[in-house]
Amino acid sequence: MTKKKRTIASRLVKSGKSGAGSRKIALPRGGRPKASVAAPRPSAALDDAKRTVRRLKAELAKATARINELQASADTDFLLDIPNRRGFERELNRAIAYIGRYRASGALVVLDVDRLKPINDAFGHTAGDQVLKSIVAILQSRIRSSDVIGRLGGDEFALLLWNLGEADALAKAALLEQAVDEIAFTFRGHKVTTGISAGIALLGPHADAGKAMEAADRAMYLRKAQRRHKT
Repeated sequence: MTKKKRTIASRLVKSGKSGAGSRKIALPRGGRPKASVAAPRPSAALDDAKRTVRRLKAELAKATARINELQASADTDFLLDIPNRRGFERELNRAIAYIGRYRASGALVVLDVDRLKPINDAFGHTAGDQVLKSIVAILQSRIRSSDVIGRLGGDEFALLLWNLGEADALAKAALLEQAVDEIAFTFRGHKVTTGISAGIALLGPHADAGKAMEAADRAMYLRKAQRRHKT
C-alpha cells in the first residue's frame, strides 16, 4: 500500500468509516445501548387471562344474585312475606299456561277480610297488621304447599288452588271462611272478631288470567253481601 493510500485509510478509521456503504452506529447518551424489553412469556399471558376470566365470572355471579334478590323483593309483600299482586299475577299466568298445555285444572279464590277498617280505626294499624298476619297463617295451614297465596292489596287476598273442581273449590272456600270466623283477638281489653268472604273462579284449559280475576272478584263481593245480610 502506498503512503497516500495508508493516509486515506487511517483517516477513514478515525472518522468511523470503513469504506463505501458503511455508516455510523448511533449510541444513546452515556455510550451504552438500551436494554430491550422482553415480551411476556406465552404461559404468563395465559395465566393472566385465566385470572381475569375467573374475576369476571365471580362479579357476574354477584350481579346475578343481586338481580334475583331485587326481583324477589319487588314481588313480595314485606309485612306478610307472601307474593304481592305482581308476584301472584305472575304465578297465576304461569299456572294458566301449565293448565292449558297439560289439560290440568285449578281454582282461583279471591278473599276479602271483613271488618278490618273498624279495627284499624279503633285500635291502630298495628292491631290490623296482627289480624292480617293471623289470617295468613290460618290460610297457609289449610292449603297445600303447591298452592299459592298472595296479597292483592289492602285487605284483599287470593289463592291459587290446584286440581280442584267447582264443588271442591266451593267447599274449600267455605272451610276457609269458617276457620277465620272462629278466631278472636283482644285489643285494649276488647274482644274483636273478623272474617273473610271468598269468591271463586275455575281455571280450565282456555282460562284467561284477567277474566278469571274479574269473575272471582265479582263472586267475592256477592258472597260478602250474603254474609253481611246473614249477620
